[in-house]
Amino acid sequence: MAIADIKKSAEQKMQKSLDTLKAGLAKIRTGRAHTGILDHIQVDYYGSPMPIGQVANLSLIDARTIGVQPWEKKMVQVVEKAIRESDLGLNPATAGDMIRVPMPALTEERRRDLTKVIKSEGEDAKVAVRNLRRDANTHLKESLKAKEVSEDEERRAQDDIQKLTDRFIAEIDKLLAQKEAEIMTV
Repeated sequence: MAIADIKKSAEQKMQKSLDTLKAGLAKIRTGRAHTGILDHIQVDYYGSPMPIGQVANLSLIDARTIGVQPWEKKMVQVVEKAIRESDLGLNPATAGDMIRVPMPALTEERRRDLTKVIKSEGEDAKVAVRNLRRDANTHLKESLKAKEVSEDEERRAQDDIQKLTDRFIAEIDKLLAQKEAEIMTV
């Protein structure tokens, strides 16, 4: 495998790790309401699981309330049950064919717990990035042993991969700091 391919592959995989972290952080709720919180909820739509966004219209009623309006009247109870049983700790209320999902205010203790969860997710992402660096370096060493590249090229490529790793870890730290500030803001 050529050095350029190894670098490109490592960068793409590190970007995927970063994207996964972003998606994970988006699910962790803050005091404010946003429809993305409900994205991962699956609704039983006539026997097959469907994302909530495909069976209902999601909207913001105000800063602390999400409105969910199923497209079919008989789906109201099913959607409400799916929201209630999700791991988000939300308590939806139905008014006719509109489901209101109020976002409870976060206590100081809950904010601290969420901060720990965020740090844990961030650490997992950093470990993933470091593992990708290790894999890339292993490929470089194999290329060196197979005499496909010189020692200087291999060393230069390792430095480039280290810079790439540092860049992604700094990006992860930045994301974590933003999310932590968002959660700790009352």
